[in-house]
Amino acid sequence: MFRGFKQRAIEHELMDDFSTGGSELREALQHLRMLNRIFGAAAPTLYGIQRLWMKADKPRRFSILDIGSGSGDVNRHILRWADENQIDLRITLVDITEEACEEARLLYRNEPRIEVMRSDLFELPEGCVDVITGTQFVHHFAANELPKVVESMLKASRLGVVINDIHRHWIPWAAVWLTARIVSNNRYILNDGPLSVAKGFRSEDWGNLRKALGISEMFYAWRPLFRYVVVIWKCKV
Repeated sequence: MFRGFKQRAIEHELMDDFSTGGSELREALQHLRMLNRIFGAAAPTLYGIQRLWMKADKPRRFSILDIGSGSGDVNRHILRWADENQIDLRITLVDITEEACEEARLLYRNEPRIEVMRSDLFELPEGCVDVITGTQFVHHFAANELPKVVESMLKASRLGVVINDIHRHWIPWAAVWLTARIVSNNRYILNDGPLSVAKGFRSEDWGNLRKALGISEMFYAWRPLFRYVVVIWKCKV
């Protein structure tokens, strides 16, 4: 798997095979929460949400839908941010697998601001929430699929979209490869962790996406640790 990273990898992750799952997938989602903490996965998503919130003049009521949420652990940081800023926040966690929904329900069983829903991106109603977020979600799609994916995210949002995904580079690949083997022996984690980095992005990929979408209200930036945040304003607010 260690190879040049000029082009995105095209292999499918094990998590993309919805014919498998069960307890092994639930264990993988639990171990993924550890990896997310180690690699600071939540920070770019929160950074993007803050930009959209400020652009909308800091509303007191705010709603977010996290698509492809897994167990939704990155949203714990967003809930704390809402508490600090006295925001009446509602978050909907949406995933296509029942295993992810079960993990999310368990993780947030005492959190009334979180709703968990099993659904697909392309089934979301138009303008159903203020902001759609996707953390480590869009790398599951090929380059020619990304415009449709992002257009669907924009359609379901009222204000805009926040994408948080991985920088395709040998340093995070090596770090994830090693860390995955320290914290887990789950085959999903061992295979999909490094592969997700190889399926990640570089600056030119986001530039190509902006051209394909034909939009100007799109900001993207590199963020620690080896991630990109992309913020797309649906319209001027």
